[in-house]
Amino acid sequence: MKIVIPDDYQDCVRRLNCFNKLQHHDVVIFNDTVSDLDAKVERFKDAEAIVLTRERTVIDRSLIERLPNLRLISQTGKIAPHVDLDACKERGIVVMDGRGSGGATAEMALLLILASLRNIVPEVNRLQSGKWQGTLGRQLSGKVLGVYGFGRIGQQVCHIGKAFGAHILVWGRDSSLARAKELGFDVATSKENFFSASDIISLQLRLNAETTGVVTAADLALMKSDAILVNTSRAELIERGALYTGLKLGHPGYAAIDVYESEPILNAADPLLQLPNCLCTPHLGFVEKDNYEAYFGIAFDNINSFVDGTMQNRVV
Repeated sequence: MKIVIPDDYQDCVRRLNCFNKLQHHDVVIFNDTVSDLDAKVERFKDAEAIVLTRERTVIDRSLIERLPNLRLISQTGKIAPHVDLDACKERGIVVMDGRGSGGATAEMALLLILASLRNIVPEVNRLQSGKWQGTLGRQLSGKVLGVYGFGRIGQQVCHIGKAFGAHILVWGRDSSLARAKELGFDVATSKENFFSASDIISLQLRLNAETTGVVTAADLALMKSDAILVNTSRAELIERGALYTGLKLGHPGYAAIDVYESEPILNAADPLLQLPNCLCTPHLGFVEKDNYEAYFGIAFDNINSFVDGTMQNRVV
């Protein structure tokens, strides 16, 4: 099959062990993202299969209607609204997905928490500029770590945070709260209690119609002046503009962000990058070698199962 893999920012996919699974196919890899419709048509016009890296490229009806050769979309991770499944079904395009472990994202959340508490980035910059210690950091042990969402990654964050001595406080859907109680974690009495009581809040929610904008400006205003908000999930979970405004007003006092409403962010074109009380990383949460081997390994297996007619992990 003629396969196109876009959005390989580090040009790392061809060096993965699992890439050998495509040795009998014709593969073209692009190391950037294009959003213009005509540019995407040009990129995918010969593709029989497209392998998507999470939600980096949107496959909507207007694009699908201009790709007559496309037979298969193989998604790394679970499928999300960036692929128009109805349009694919109408055109007879098969969509398959898979999943990774989530461990890399949980580790990233804890990394951002610890880096924020201990002022790692400003201290490294200070040392490199010829100076010595300039801040007094804080430890995670004894802090209230609020975890919003108790799915697979949220549970991992809770367990890791507990191992560091944090007091875990969970908020989310009723089913999430019930599960958290079963596993011995405390749950907040209300959303207001969750935001006001937490020293650190880690957002671990899936983005959908129900969770878009679920964190409001009013929620952030309840956070302590020295509290930290960490988001390794999706930027759209937070009401548009609310985090920037909240950080300017000092509630929360600090944020560590790995996700943005428009990606990739180039030329520092996001106002959060200009704030001294916001640590910004370029969506590294799931970008880790073992995770990539799992994600892309399944995506490539899906292509071979399509060729063999077994159709594993089919969505439509």
